[in-house]
Amino acid sequence: MIRSSTPLRNSRNRVAAVDRIAIIGCGGSGKSRLARSLGGTVGITPVHLDGLYYDRDWKPLDQEQFAALQRDLVTAPQWIIDGNYASSLPIRLQAADTVIFLDLPAWACLRGIAQRRLRSRGGQHDSIGVYDRITWNFIRYIAGYRQQMAPRVRQLIADHAGDAQVVVLRSRRAVRRYLAGVAVPGSAAPAVAAGEEHT
Repeated sequence: MIRSSTPLRNSRNRVAAVDRIAIIGCGGSGKSRLARSLGGTVGITPVHLDGLYYDRDWKPLDQEQFAALQRDLVTAPQWIIDGNYASSLPIRLQAADTVIFLDLPAWACLRGIAQRRLRSRGGQHDSIGVYDRITWNFIRYIAGYRQQMAPRVRQLIADHAGDAQVVVLRSRRAVRRYLAGVAVPGSAAPAVAAGEEHT
C-alpha cells in the first residue's frame, strides 16, 4: 500500500476552489491525460506546455518567450496547465490555486511512456497533448527523477506555491480517485485518500 510522505507544507482542513491548476510530474506520469480528464470535468480547456515549447521540428522556444507566454496564460481566471520546465515553474506556482504533483515511481513512468508510444506511434499530437519523443537521455531522466528532480520540485512548491492547495498523487489509482472526487467548477477539493497527500 502506498503511504504519503511528510507533507510539503502544514496540513489544513479546508475546501478550495479548483480554478487555476498546475499539473507537474515526471515524464510518463500522466500529466496530459490528467489535464484532459480534469479539464473535461471542470470545463476548462487544458494547455500543454510541450505544445508551446516545441515547434514541428522539435526546436525549442526561446526561454524568455516561453516564460512570457506563461505569464500571460496565468492571468486568466481559470486554467489548467500541464508540464514541468522547472526554470519557469514559479510563474505557474505563484498563480495557481491548486498544484497537482504526480510523484509516481520510475517503473510506472517508464511503463507510461511505453504505453503512450504504442497508442500514439510517436510524434506530436496537439489535440490530446501528446508530444512523444523517446531518447536515452529522456529514459535516464525518468529513471533518476525521484532522486534528482523531485526534491527540486518540492522545494519550488514550498517556496512559490503560497496558499495553493498542493495535491501529491503517487499511483494511477490515486489519480483516478482524485478525479472521481472532483465534481463541478467551484466545488470543494476531494478528500485525502491512500496514495494522496493534500496540504
